[in-house]
Amino acid sequence: MPAAITLFFQAMFARSYARVIWMFRNRTWILQETLLPMLSVAAFAYAYRAMNAPDRFVGYVVLGAAMTAFWFNVLWSMGAHLYWERDSGNLELYIMSPAPMMAILAGMAIGGMATTCTRAVAILVTGILIFDAPITFEHGWLALAIFLLTLVALYGLGMMFASLFLLWGREAWHIVNLLQEPVFLMTGMNFPVKIFLNLPLVIVGGALFIPLTAGMDALRQLLFTGTADRLMAIEYEIAILAGLGVFFLVAARWFLKVLERKAKIEGKLGLRWQ
Repeated sequence: MPAAITLFFQAMFARSYARVIWMFRNRTWILQETLLPMLSVAAFAYAYRAMNAPDRFVGYVVLGAAMTAFWFNVLWSMGAHLYWERDSGNLELYIMSPAPMMAILAGMAIGGMATTCTRAVAILVTGILIFDAPITFEHGWLALAIFLLTLVALYGLGMMFASLFLLWGREAWHIVNLLQEPVFLMTGMNFPVKIFLNLPLVIVGGALFIPLTAGMDALRQLLFTGTADRLMAIEYEIAILAGLGVFFLVAARWFLKVLERKAKIEGKLGLRWQ
């Protein structure tokens, strides 16, 4: 195996190790990451039942809560991470290291997926047991493939955010906060996103540009009986997710090149006040 490829995987696994081993060394995260998110699930679930909504709507909320964990991980543990590393003084080491920055971000993504999957599974199991969410696994393998494809596109977006937020400087923190609530609305975290078909095309396109929109809609079609609430056919959503994954990964690599060039030429990227 060429030395460059070996170095890439070594850096990727080394960076992901810290995030994976953290799960076993600090077990207090179980309460914060699994039980507390169920409070918001309970609020929406009881609201739907009070309105006599179909049972699948409760399942939509449970699935949305599980996918919310990945969105938070992309924003905070991926998008804003290089910005925090600059403040802690580690970014210079990343830039000077012979390992490619893409490998470091890939390691962050893998480690983040491992920890966040634990939270998502806990939310799904709790939702099924407590709220009797009508989830079916008849198309389990296809659902798993779409889920993984969604994660590739989503964490590709996170890699792109990591460079952009760092280049934007102090505004990164405000942008991260800004992107939380609007995304919950646009991706249909707690309701069928089909309602967007009645909105202007610009809003529909903006919603589909976020991987969670197509990913959750496809998963809902596979995990719940009936397609009355679907946004579009699964085949189109798979194509959208694949296209977004390629686009975000290529864009992330390009922005990282810009980032490294800025650091080497201007020598200002590591300064706190930039």
